[in-house]
Amino acid sequence: MNPPANPSHGAVAVVIPSYKVTRHILGVIAGIGPEVARIYVVDDKCPDGSGAFVRDNCRDPRVVVIEHAQNQGVGGAVMTGYRAAIRDGAAVIVKVDGDGQMDGSLIPHFIAPILAGEADYTKGNRFFNLERIGSMPPMRLFGNAVLSLLTKLSSGYWDLFDPTNGYTAIHADAARFLPFDKISRRYFFETDMLFRLNTLGAVVADVPMDAVYGDEVSNLKISRIVTEFAAKHVRNFVKRLFYNYYLRNMSLASIELPLGIAMLLFGSIFGITHWIDASRHGMATPAGTVMVAALPVIMGVQLILAFLAYDIASVPRRPLHKKVLFHKPHA
Repeated sequence: MNPPANPSHGAVAVVIPSYKVTRHILGVIAGIGPEVARIYVVDDKCPDGSGAFVRDNCRDPRVVVIEHAQNQGVGGAVMTGYRAAIRDGAAVIVKVDGDGQMDGSLIPHFIAPILAGEADYTKGNRFFNLERIGSMPPMRLFGNAVLSLLTKLSSGYWDLFDPTNGYTAIHADAARFLPFDKISRRYFFETDMLFRLNTLGAVVADVPMDAVYGDEVSNLKISRIVTEFAAKHVRNFVKRLFYNYYLRNMSLASIELPLGIAMLLFGSIFGITHWIDASRHGMATPAGTVMVAALPVIMGVQLILAFLAYDIASVPRRPLHKKVLFHKPHA
């Protein structure tokens, strides 16, 4: 298949990471509308040879097949697609999976907020319509709910939900600033993207969509959420605090959180230590000791809540691609 001419400036490109999706990928490509100028199918060392399959069976002139010599995970495949789309001059890059779960007719809804200058990045939200989420398997429903809460803390996007949703779109001028080599390559990819975007000050918006499930098998396991994902969320949370509240900016919130944690720990440790000592000697804990323990705990909790209120109010509102109109780094 010969690559089509480079898409014009302002064009929309679609990236499809391809791994064991030969049963669905031709239908996915066929469902992508004329608003898209180029489609990048990234064969991530697929054992089924999905790249060759598309090359032999798809006649859509917009399609370009890229093949990895080694498997890099969904994140690595998407980053490869981003690089190709940016190099070819695309303005907006949409990512859809090749398993048929994502309706290609929704692409205009994903790119509209970006083209209107309202967002840098959009992602699907399968929880918007409460009448439709009944089709989601219970284990996925629980896992996504837990991950959404953790993601709010680690990414700083408190108004988003459904963080593992892989239906996304990004402005190329925002994508250029992403550290492609540092973004998680596997199942934490979508969540890590949100963390990276927040540190850049990018505006992210949810796009309502229905949950669609066929015969595919989910690789999202509760054990992974509790162990691997939880550790990565803690890491990203600490990094975000350092980047946003100490390295790039200092505010009252920069003092509230550490002071609140220190007071909470002091009050808790002081109170528990003296309570154990009093119990050991069969004595009631003196009222003064209780007050010395309780006041720091109360004040510490208030300071932490004040920090969270500030953090929630600090969700980026001005699109990054408008700020960097005259400064576009190379990917």
